[in-house]
Parts: sequence; structure tokens; C-alpha cells
Amino acid sequence: MRVLKSFSIGLLAFAVLGWPSLAGATLQNDRVTVSNANPVAPDVTVMRSESDEILANEIAKRIRQYVFYTIYDDVEGSVHDGVVTLTGKVTMPHKASDIGKLVVRIPGVREVDNKISTLPVSTFDDQLRVSIARQIYRDPMFWNYAIQVNPPIHVVVENGHVTLTGVVNSEVERRKAETVARATFGVFRVNNQLRLDREIRSTQ
Repeated sequence: MRVLKSFSIGLLAFAVLGWPSLAGATLQNDRVTVSNANPVAPDVTVMRSESDEILANEIAKRIRQYVFYTIYDDVEGSVHDGVVTLTGKVTMPHKASDIGKLVVRIPGVREVDNKISTLPVSTFDDQLRVSIARQIYRDPMFWNYAIQVNPPIHVVVENGHVTLTGVVNSEVERRKAETVARATFGVFRVNNQLRLDREIRSTQ
């Protein structure tokens, strides 16, 4: 069952997965409340959910610190009872392998299902992603993001198709980033998956 608690940390979105039997699960004050479930399930589920959340935070932190992780990559994942599933796209094959190895060494991780895919090698896509990112981060609206160690807007390009991921502060910023991407020569399509910071906080 997806999602007892979902959250975004920096540039990574992780979901903490609950047990299939928790169809009536809700969140109150960062605790899991269960209705119509086995009486012994809530305490066990709460403990595991909280443990998975701590683990997800640590995974996000480690991947953010990975030296080759850039604004042209996008990694997401889920954690369920210590089992981590990684998804997303990266620009080089070694990144997917490195991230998988990095995560499996984190204390508390029992298993890693690495489903991160590698974007095709393309000079055209390389030029496109750099052009879009440069226009976005040179815009005065996004200067405060550009100076961050981990800029929050990611530009993923595959065969001319652009996906914007990450977190911004306002709907105006979300629409502006999409407008910049759509106006860039050579772009075939734009999928705007940028989320608002308040949307992320409301799910925590």
C-alpha cells in the first residue's frame, strides 16, 4: 500500500510504504492512526514506519552528497521495512551503480532494488539540458536557487523530451520554469513535475 507517509527531501522524493493490511491508515501529528486493522498491527507498523522514515532521510542525505549527482539527474525511491527501491534517471551508467552501492552500505538497509535507468548518450540532449538549466538559473527569479550547493530544479532530457523535477516555493516559479523550458529551441515536449514546498510540507 502506498503511501502512509510521503515526503521530499532536497532533491529526492522518498515514500515510506506501509503494510497492505493498513487500508484505514491515516497520519496525525506524524503518527500512524489505524482503523479496522488487527489490534497488534498499529504499534509494530508505527515503529517500522518511523524507522523507515529515518532511513529515507539518511538515504536522501547520502545521495545529495554523492559528488557526481547533478541537476541533470533525478533519483527517487521508496523504503519499506528496510528494503529500498531506487528509481529515476541519470546521465551516466556509473552513477546508477555508484548510488546503489552507496545506499546498500547505509546501516539499516536490508536490501536495495536498483531500478535507476541511464539516459541515452546524445550530444543534442546534452546541449538542450545545459541550455535550459542556464536560462532558468540565470533568471533573477531563480538566483536564490542558483547559489545553493544543491539547486532544487532538475532538468532531465531524453530525446528532446524535458522533465522538470524538484521543489520550488511558488506556483509562479513553477510556471516560469516550464515557460523557459518550452521556449528553448529543440524541445519537443515538457513534463512539469515541479512541486511546491508547501505541498511537500503538507504531506509530512
